[in-house]
Amino acid sequence: MTSEKECPVCGRPFSGKDHESCIGCLVNLTKIDRDSIDIDKMVEDVIEMVGLFTKDIAAAFAKDPAANNIMEVLTSYPGVQAILLHRIANFLHSLSIPYIPRFLSHVNRALTQIEIHPGAKIGTDFFIDHGGGVVIGETARIGNNVTVYQGVTIGGTSLEKGKRHPTIGDDVIIGAGAKILGPIKIGNRVKIGANAVVTKDIPSDSVVVGVPGRVVSRNNQPVSMKELCHGDLPDPIRKMLYQLMERIDALEKRVDTYQGDEQHETENL
Repeated sequence: MTSEKECPVCGRPFSGKDHESCIGCLVNLTKIDRDSIDIDKMVEDVIEMVGLFTKDIAAAFAKDPAANNIMEVLTSYPGVQAILLHRIANFLHSLSIPYIPRFLSHVNRALTQIEIHPGAKIGTDFFIDHGGGVVIGETARIGNNVTVYQGVTIGGTSLEKGKRHPTIGDDVIIGAGAKILGPIKIGNRVKIGANAVVTKDIPSDSVVVGVPGRVVSRNNQPVSMKELCHGDLPDPIRKMLYQLMERIDALEKRVDTYQGDEQHETENL
């Protein structure tokens, strides 16, 4: 005989031996307001989602010379698997379906080691190379043709609701281990170096390196996509040290010349 319990969620009495809450509350976790769903728009969104995923697969072939065939990409590329699951989770999230999108995100993380909040909006031709440790927050907005390497965090710096994650433009490369934090804006055709920490807005056609991230000027010239190689970045600290060494050498030569002239005058006395 089962005893009557009080549901800890809604407070209503229910009878059950093995359940800790009433069936009604469990069902409500996935309850949807069907009247608010536009079927035609939902079909359009599904078609768009399939198109996005097709472009994501094509991006893997375009950006990774190791990609050999579709079967290999679908079964062996965690970055491609992660974006596929995210597209589905984001679609369900757009329908205001509770619980399921967040659970899909959790499954995504368990399978791929990539955590993308279902609320994050990601454009076309998105590619995560290798992928382990990538985190993309809820209010992140990512443009088209963006490439992300392993260990990247696109995260927030506030506990407040609302926009708290970065907005990233088109044609951006984010190097391994880079951290982009806060509601900042990253322009188009930006290259962010490995392990850089970016906390301020970055203009288009820039290269960012270091901790904290520093912009290396490109004289406002568009960065060619052929140059977007995150392993070939300028080193402003090294350049500054070379300039200091050259100045020290010049000063030492001036001192040697001065000492030589002084010794010559002494000998003539």
